[in-house]
Amino acid sequence: MYELSELLLLIDVAYDGPSVTISALNTLSDASSFEMSFLQNKKYIDQLKETKAGAVFVTEDTAEFVPSTTIAVVVEDPYMALAYASKLFAPLLLDENAADAVVGEGSVIAEGANLAKGAVIGKNCTIMPGVYIGRGAIVGDNTIIHSNVSVYHECEVGSDCILHANSVIGSDGFGFATSKLGVHTKLYQNGNVIIEDDVELGAGVTVDRAVFGSTLIKEGVRMDNLIHIGHNCEIGEYSVLVAQSGVAGSTKLGRNVVVGGQSAFAGHLTIAPFTNFAARSGVTKDITESGKTFGGFPLMEQKQWLKLQVKIARLLKAK
Repeated sequence: MYELSELLLLIDVAYDGPSVTISALNTLSDASSFEMSFLQNKKYIDQLKETKAGAVFVTEDTAEFVPSTTIAVVVEDPYMALAYASKLFAPLLLDENAADAVVGEGSVIAEGANLAKGAVIGKNCTIMPGVYIGRGAIVGDNTIIHSNVSVYHECEVGSDCILHANSVIGSDGFGFATSKLGVHTKLYQNGNVIIEDDVELGAGVTVDRAVFGSTLIKEGVRMDNLIHIGHNCEIGEYSVLVAQSGVAGSTKLGRNVVVGGQSAFAGHLTIAPFTNFAARSGVTKDITESGKTFGGFPLMEQKQWLKLQVKIARLLKAK
């Protein structure tokens, strides 16, 4: 927790104005009066106008849209300022002062598994050799975690889940600010991952922690091997993702979405429930209507894509 004036001094931002206590960083729409946010992209100007944040990083040309209840901190590059500030709020990876890990009745922790202080394991779990459960992480009842899985600090895994070998839950999302000279500054990922009940993740699945808030894998999801879920994504209930699929940050899949192998989703998309994607689909736009099947790249309805392939094949044969 920092006074705003102290925080700005630590990240070398010139400031001479009112102060407020800042306890965390957050998005414009979710920030409270004790949190700080930012505006980099003007398409979110409406969120800036409605924000409840205590303070925001803005540029000179957007400062006029900051509400009277929020302190405007004018900087040249708000995203870079946020990146510098994010390091100050990065959570502890280890806490030697935390209570010892708690293991529920009937759970089996294999030799070679490592439970950090502050971790909580539910009842009747099986934790295999090489597993690491981080500080403050929670694992629900009846969950099986296979060898060499890592569940990072403050992440949550529900009950009746199965995590297969070498999966990583809560590694940092791919976030950084880049200067005009091309130098990258890390944006610390200070959120977590929440996996709800009855989820099965295949081997080598990686689910990135959120920048703020949570990356969410909802109840009943099934993922094949070698799948990547970016930061702040939401995978809807009972969705199925086949091997080598990837979902970029902040994309939300609705309930019962089926994703064929090697498909890829761009970031910040919303996908309607009960949508199907054939293998190697390239998804770059929102899908707003449920119940359709898509394929190819550029993405189109699968029936159209198949017809197109037939026509292309005929053209090549004619030559």
